[in-house]
Amino acid sequence: MASLSRTELAQYLDHTILSVGASDTDVACVCTGSAGAGVFAICVSPSKVTVARSALAGIDADVPIAAVVGFPSGAHRSDIKAVEAAAAVADGASEIDMVINLGLVANGDWGGVEADMSGRPGCSRSPRRPESHHRISIAFGRRDRGELRAGRTSRRRLRQDIDGISPAGGATIAAVHLMAATVGGRLGVKASGGIRTTEAALAMIEAGATRIGTSSSEAILAGP
Repeated sequence: MASLSRTELAQYLDHTILSVGASDTDVACVCTGSAGAGVFAICVSPSKVTVARSALAGIDADVPIAAVVGFPSGAHRSDIKAVEAAAAVADGASEIDMVINLGLVANGDWGGVEADMSGRPGCSRSPRRPESHHRISIAFGRRDRGELRAGRTSRRRLRQDIDGISPAGGATIAAVHLMAATVGGRLGVKASGGIRTTEAALAMIEAGATRIGTSSSEAILAGP
């Protein structure tokens, strides 16, 4: 299993606050605490991007903001998701995690899945990492079919040339390993969903994850 220092591990983490009841004060507090912990980025809902931007500016923290788009089902119209992503970037997000239409994935409509991603807008550039980032989120509801979907969707990410991939809704070691093997280092893999301990985070990194989405950054960084 990977062995990383606290500082090194923190740079794999996207601290996430997407709870329905999160207030502006909650988001601001999370931004302040997470920036102090040295996480790579903070992931918020589109309507909270300006809140996060203001909070980070207030403590002069150079931490990228990621925004989810089409969350949580991806069943939004593709053009609406494109507008939502563009608005988040205009508000200050430098990374976008877009949820693909999970109904299309469940029904094996891969042409529809690919079309859903084709209208993605460009992302702004983060001072900490000059390349743009646009990730695609895949939710795995059933483990028996999740790995197959992960592999097939990963191949489409290569064709779309999207910077990263995020298995959301409960990442598994098998799915992350398959996705990492499929993209062969050309794209990143963000594992998110249910990762709450140092051991779980390190296992995902060992499987090939290049980023970890979690609301448990403090617990992960406090572990052995």
